Amino acid sequence: MSETPMFEQGLDVRREVLGAAYVDGSLAKADDFMMAFQRITTEWCWGYTWTRPGLDRRTRSMLNLAMLAAMSKPAELKLHVRGALQNGVTIDEIREILLHATVYSGIPAGLEAFKAAHEVLLAEGALAPKAAK
Repeated sequence: MSETPMFEQGLDVRREVLGAAYVDGSLAKADDFMMAFQRITTEWCWGYTWTRPGLDRRTRSMLNLAMLAAMSKPAELKLHVRGALQNGVTIDEIREILLHATVYSGIPAGLEAFKAAHEVLLAEGALAPKAAK
């Protein structure tokens, strides 16, 4: 199936933010049923929304972290913590975003977000593991 120009633009942005290996792996694993979701995500989310001129990628990443924390979606938040780092969001900014989201969305959602982000930050080498005593 031939893809639309918006899909192709979205695919470029999605690869740049999330990493080509992750995106290409998601596409390769998609059967006909799941490919419908891959298309709509790539075209609408990454092609239409992420390519608009009103916000830069860094700001979009920050918004994603806050919304995903508020919705208590740790698996998706992990993916977007990596993207946020790629887009120049600092560890201090990630912490402040998650604290802000915690106040407005509640402690359980905030805890899930902090745990998910912490796991990614350690795995990416952005944080050093705490030394054992």
